[in-house]
Amino acid sequence: MAKIKLTKNEQKVQKDALKMYQRYLPTLLLKKQQLQTEIRTIDAKAKEVREQRVKLEAEFKEWISVFGEADAFKPDMVTVRNIKKGYGNIAGVTIPVYEGADFGRGDYDLYEAPLWIDMAADRMEKTLSLDLEAEVLDEQVRLLSKELRTTTQRVNLFEKVKIPETKANIKKISVYLGDEQVAAVVRSKISKKKLQAVADEKVEAAEPIKEKKVRSTKKEAEK
Repeated sequence: MAKIKLTKNEQKVQKDALKMYQRYLPTLLLKKQQLQTEIRTIDAKAKEVREQRVKLEAEFKEWISVFGEADAFKPDMVTVRNIKKGYGNIAGVTIPVYEGADFGRGDYDLYEAPLWIDMAADRMEKTLSLDLEAEVLDEQVRLLSKELRTTTQRVNLFEKVKIPETKANIKKISVYLGDEQVAAVVRSKISKKKLQAVADEKVEAAEPIKEKKVRSTKKEAEK
């Protein structure tokens, strides 16, 4: 714990800091909750996309094998030319959003190639598109998880360090100022008693002189 000044000004600084921490903490907790929910949702969507991809690939292989010309279709017949991405915002985090892709088709002889080649290429594009979508979803999770770690660290800092520390500082200053106030009252009373004692001593010292003057006045009157 950092050393603090035991003054009223420092007490105000600590109270203002505590108010700030207590005001921002609910916002951080809400953001943490939102990020956790979004990450679970995107994870589930990425899993669903990959399942679709696996299913489509299995159907694709089964479909090609029916023609008995599996070697006629080469993977490089379909290539990704451009990935289309937009951008969204979740809890203040900018994330990429998959919006599709442009594909290229390899050159092949329309007369010699089987009739199903174009249909196979269409299915391959769908498979590749699902792969690309899953990758973008993974990137969303990565970015949101990074922000979640930062937010969680801030929540822990406020909950477990700053708020308890600030409360302890306020209590320490309050106790010290209270003790100082009591001590000041005690010192004031002691000082007052001392002054009263001095005054009493002066009064007592003045009494004999007063009595002497009275006696002298009486004697003069008798004469």
